[in-house]
Amino acid sequence: MGKGLFDLEKHFTSYGAYHNDPMNIMIHTIFAWPTLYTALVLFQFTPTFFTFALADDKVIAFNFAFVFALIYVVFYVLMDPKAGSLAAVLCFLCWIGSEPLASHLGFSLGWKVVLATQVFGWTGQFLGHGLFEKRAPAVLVNHVQAFLMAPLFVLMTVLQKLVGYEPYPGFHARVRKKIEADRKAWKEKTGEETDLR
Repeated sequence: MGKGLFDLEKHFTSYGAYHNDPMNIMIHTIFAWPTLYTALVLFQFTPTFFTFALADDKVIAFNFAFVFALIYVVFYVLMDPKAGSLAAVLCFLCWIGSEPLASHLGFSLGWKVVLATQVFGWTGQFLGHGLFEKRAPAVLVNHVQAFLMAPLFVLMTVLQKLVGYEPYPGFHARVRKKIEADRKAWKEKTGEETDLR
């Protein structure tokens, strides 16, 4: 099941160990995708590599917003072809939807809206860790993994709760066992009482 950089079980366990409290997970579910979307809005103001003309004189611009979205798409599909493909579609929808908003706002207002949204979203997630998780955010430990995993983690968590989705049989049981071991070790190290959810 291990695929190195694209080892879903490893990444899900690592991220899940920092996102165990139901309230904290709910907060991340609310903020993870809007944080990604608004980052794409900001990247729409970067130089265009090339354009693709559509009907009705509409043009799709390929810039760093596209590259940013593509990184997420590749990462997700290679980690889990099923849920990752759904996440990839959502990433592309965010990319496509970010251009009209960026054009409507313009750079002078757009970066302010993005900054306000990012500050609000990140503050909410940090408060989730401080108030409910009682553990520092994963982003302080592994920046790249935390940024990439957050949207997929919340999507897979929702899919698991709604339809019992598992990438393969026993995935969630294996991940839960590893998360509990990680949290137990962390609590013993920090002197916290063990309270595994």
